[in-house]
Amino acid sequence: MTRSPSRQPLDLNLLVTLDALLSEGSVAGAANRMNLSPPAMSRQLARIRHLMNDPVLVRAGRGLVATPRAEAVRAQVRQLVQDAEGLVRGNADLDPATIERTFTIRSSDGFVGTFGAAIVELVVQQAPNARLRFVGEGNEDVDSLRDGRVDLDIGVIDGMGPEIRLQTLFRDRYIGVVRADHPLAQETVTIENFVAYPHVSVSRRGRFEGPVDTALALQGMRRTVSVAVANVADGLSIVSRSDHIVLLPGRIAAWYRRDFHGFELPVVTDELPPISIAWHPRFEKDAAHRWLRTCVREGAL
Repeated sequence: MTRSPSRQPLDLNLLVTLDALLSEGSVAGAANRMNLSPPAMSRQLARIRHLMNDPVLVRAGRGLVATPRAEAVRAQVRQLVQDAEGLVRGNADLDPATIERTFTIRSSDGFVGTFGAAIVELVVQQAPNARLRFVGEGNEDVDSLRDGRVDLDIGVIDGMGPEIRLQTLFRDRYIGVVRADHPLAQETVTIENFVAYPHVSVSRRGRFEGPVDTALALQGMRRTVSVAVANVADGLSIVSRSDHIVLLPGRIAAWYRRDFHGFELPVVTDELPPISIAWHPRFEKDAAHRWLRTCVREGAL
């Protein structure tokens, strides 16, 4: 007789696999994180789908998105895995109030402006003797993580190699942002009036073009990007006193939209690369470092 999935013995390793899949949002990312081949991870996903009687992750454009059932259990699965890790490693009873340490976090000004206050509040409440040092993005090298000059790297991270631990914080998409009394704040945004105004590009590498330009070109349209700046604050400063439009990740822009107007783009672009946290394996089992990673994840919810 065939047993139903709910009566099968539970393989607890599948919880770790599910956590990796939901965190990474891709089979390839989860496979890399768990040192498995993509085909092996696909087989694990098939087992999870059978066990939960749910697709768990479904195709959306070029990526995968979690089903409502998977979203509902995401936080619970993450907590179960963290509790298990703490139990096995013997660090589950760390009291954050005893931490006296300065942690250095490398991230963009947009991330700090949006999530910094929530992260700091968690740290102050739980570990009043700990200190945070936020430093700007620049040369995202492995050495600074390896030697402890930087505890966590936060942003769009690639090219660091398999040595570095990586976990997705969230995924985002571009929206348009203008000053609150901009003409576009009072009318429906179309491709025609979107390209009629000048644009600001926020790019650390000084790029004037991006995915939205590719999408516009498919419609036979082109925007005018008259200035490129290195950070969000400078872009918003220009937008606040001009008719320029700036494109920002939606979650980053949410904080600033108290003073600005945000709108959906009139063209469809791919989802932005995920915002992730990166750290060196030497801190993988460090209880205080794990606590810091938890604060960052909770603060960025």
